[in-house]
Amino acid sequence: MHFRRSKPPASVVGLVLALICAVDAAKVNKHKPWIETTYHGIVTENDDKVLLDPPLIVLDKDAPLRYAESFEVTVTKEGEICGFRVHGQDVPFEVVLVNRSTGEGTIRAKERLDCELQKEHTFTIQAYDCGEGPDGSNIKKSHKATVHIQVNDVNEYSPAFKEKSYKATVIEGKTYDSILKVEAVDADCSFQFSQICSYEIITPDVPFTIDKDGYIKNTEKLNYSKERAYKLMVTAYDCGKNRASEDVLVKINIKPTCKPGWQGLSKRMEYEPGTGSLALFPSMHLETCEEPITSIQAKVELETNHIGKGCDRDTYSEKSLHRLCGAGPGTAELLPAPSGASHWTAGLPTDNGHDSDQVFEFNGTQAVKVPDGLVAPGQDQPFTISVWMRHGPGARDKETILCNSDKTEMNRHHYSLYVHNCRLVFLLRQEPAEPESYKPAEFHWKLDQVCDKEWHHYVLNVESPSATLYVDGVTYEPFLVTEDYPLHSAKIETQLTIGACWQDDSGHDSDNETDPDTLTGGSMRMSQFFHGSLAGLMIRSGKLENKKVIDCLYTCKEGLDVQLPEEVAASVKVQFSPNQSSMTLEGDDIESFDKVMQHISYLNSRQFPTPGIRNLRISTTVKCFNEEPCITVPDAESHVMVLQPDEPKISLSGIDHFARSAAEFEAAEGVGLFPELRIVSTISREVEPEAEGEDDPTVQESMVSEEIMHNLDTCEVAVVGQELDANHESLQLDLEQVQQRGLEMSSSNLGMIITGVNTMANYEQVLHLIRYRNWHTEALFDRKFRLVCSELNGRYISNDFKVEVNVIHTTNPMEHINNAMVQPQFINPVQHSSVDLSGHNLVNTHQASVVPSAATIVIVVCVSFLVFMIVLGVFRIRAAHQRSLRDQESGKESEMDWDDSALTITVNPMETYEDQHSSEEEEEEEEESEDGDEDDITSAESESSEDEEDVGPEEQQAASRQQQLEWDDSTLTY
Repeated sequence: MHFRRSKPPASVVGLVLALICAVDAAKVNKHKPWIETTYHGIVTENDDKVLLDPPLIVLDKDAPLRYAESFEVTVTKEGEICGFRVHGQDVPFEVVLVNRSTGEGTIRAKERLDCELQKEHTFTIQAYDCGEGPDGSNIKKSHKATVHIQVNDVNEYSPAFKEKSYKATVIEGKTYDSILKVEAVDADCSFQFSQICSYEIITPDVPFTIDKDGYIKNTEKLNYSKERAYKLMVTAYDCGKNRASEDVLVKINIKPTCKPGWQGLSKRMEYEPGTGSLALFPSMHLETCEEPITSIQAKVELETNHIGKGCDRDTYSEKSLHRLCGAGPGTAELLPAPSGASHWTAGLPTDNGHDSDQVFEFNGTQAVKVPDGLVAPGQDQPFTISVWMRHGPGARDKETILCNSDKTEMNRHHYSLYVHNCRLVFLLRQEPAEPESYKPAEFHWKLDQVCDKEWHHYVLNVESPSATLYVDGVTYEPFLVTEDYPLHSAKIETQLTIGACWQDDSGHDSDNETDPDTLTGGSMRMSQFFHGSLAGLMIRSGKLENKKVIDCLYTCKEGLDVQLPEEVAASVKVQFSPNQSSMTLEGDDIESFDKVMQHISYLNSRQFPTPGIRNLRISTTVKCFNEEPCITVPDAESHVMVLQPDEPKISLSGIDHFARSAAEFEAAEGVGLFPELRIVSTISREVEPEAEGEDDPTVQESMVSEEIMHNLDTCEVAVVGQELDANHESLQLDLEQVQQRGLEMSSSNLGMIITGVNTMANYEQVLHLIRYRNWHTEALFDRKFRLVCSELNGRYISNDFKVEVNVIHTTNPMEHINNAMVQPQFINPVQHSSVDLSGHNLVNTHQASVVPSAATIVIVVCVSFLVFMIVLGVFRIRAAHQRSLRDQESGKESEMDWDDSALTITVNPMETYEDQHSSEEEEEEEEESEDGDEDDITSAESESSEDEEDVGPEEQQAASRQQQLEWDDSTLTY
């Protein structure tokens, strides 16, 4: 409610003017003060200022007069207002005089007002003037005026529920208009703030709703087997948007009714790897509510689409799996995991996981070229294409999986496998033949699997002019086969690509069955890009895969199993899917059916299964006497949690550092790299404390390691440092020995890769046979190699086992006048702990695995030191003799030559090879520029001959350019 100040009535104004205009010399208080008879006011609780209508102004005919007399101002006292009086009992207001002369006043609260205690206040007030004379005698009072004051409310209270909690019980399967009502109140005095405007259920994701009056009802039919009771938290809001101070708990219990369905099903079961089978439904039974049943059909599905390519299979490389399943030779792996030898897939995005085999993602812009020679040429002979593919509904353009087209000029597609409008199409163009005639060229299969965004296994057996397709082990016939003429004769090499078709822009002729597509994807040489995921793309040339191999490739290592009790085996029929991920049961007796269901189990034969959830679903159809579904049995769902297996630790050990003579490296058999290699795999298990110590808090679980045997699928030997130079070095391995053990080998200048699923013992034997040969060892002092082995396509990887081999260089002794100058030849390396020749040390800071005996070391060190001292003395005498000769010829040059000789001869054994090498190069440059006729003396030359002065300058310069490492090794052999 709003008020405004009203103007004084005309009579009051006239009276004021009359008083002002009147000149009355009399100073007698004749008149009473005058106020309005009724006032209305508004005040807000928690505030003291009252807004009045009309304003409180007191008028008096004896109002003070101001006039000028002898330039002095005289103010009369009569007519001034001195105050107000409030009449009433416990009135919480007071009237305050604002101006004595004008009679203006205001009303304010003396204490805190509370609308909830009293909304309105009524009392009377009276004004009085100041009377006559200085003592204020003859005071006159006005009449009494009534004041009505309304207290406005402030939203200071929040809603509060009448009950601490609410409960209700409902029957499942029914929809209620109202289950119960909750009610809240608000203590505010005003209608606006005391009313509850809304209620709200704050518990998320519950099948209930509440209206503004507090009535709760369900939004869907409730299921006792799903939830037996719901607990809801409800709050309330007043019209001022204040929320309830405390939310209230509402508990709704669900009362079950007899409803058909599976009872006693566990929602979660844990499977520990290596424990055999796990019973899935040991206490489950079917509730039919006493309906007369004639037949029951149930389908149990193990859903593992999120695992790898649809289920837990052995995650060896696809090529290894083909060999395990009995596929013959001639199989080429087109999408191998990126490595040194398989480099063409390195640029493709992958899933980066090791729990399943490598998956490659194609987003419509990537494609790869398969290296020439990987696939045997010619499609005139039988061949097989196999691939795992996951593809969703895509564009209407062609999406190429595999394509073999002309490298240049004509852009012809010889054969290709592609997806078009959720159809799988295989193109096979006949090579030139006589006579030319129409032959089958395109095979179309319309398959739901192509666009369902799930993994499927495709095998295509091609034997011109026919093609047979297997999808997940099931044969499919093409719904359309089109014919075309053979290709025109042209001697053009072909390019095999994955994820798109290769198209050369240099030519304009085309012999394709369709017009060339617009080039996209950032490469002007590719077209018809693929959108989806591919894995395990293989081509086998020369022979078709049989059904047994195809089933083996698709079979899971996990699945469902059932051991039928003898008494019910005849009454329930059980049928499995090809990969045993689902099974169908049919019967007519409920008790027998329940027993069979209780014997269904989960199996996983992998040694290291993929951990995670395996969802289970049971869909059931029940028929009554009229052969119609009489009751509805809802699908039952559960899941198996496969726990994390104990992961193996593959350890490689053996001799990691040794030295051999140059002759052994140059020999035809070379040097064995891993003569004593050991491959050991261990797992760590937690051991619980013994029974008597279980209550002792200080007793903790301990870890024990035990050795286990399992297979490897890859071992890779990589060269550390520079690549192998095929002109003078190689890694050698007897291919026949490799093949006898069921393994395969590939090598390059980067190293060697051995593949195939086989035991660690067989891999050890093969690795023992690897030898390194170098038939040009003059410049070689060491070579380093790294060995890594793995299992399950890289899921478990061994340590990096590094091997360093050193070359011992020896010089052939020449005739010496002094027998003490003859170099003793040692084949075994000698460890000098105080000498570090950086870059070519024979033995590094790690203890060598192959070392001579202690006595031999002592003898060698002593003899070396003695020979060194003798040689040093001879060099000193010879240097002094040379200096005397040079002093006679040229003083300055002789001094410089003497310094060079001294620097060359006096060798500190503690110096590094780099310092010696750099100083000798500087000496050679100075001697060549200042005195080309002087001898360039090295230790090796000094030890080999005492007739150095007769050697020509050309021969000395050539000797100075030889590798200094050979000189160092010669010196260290003493």
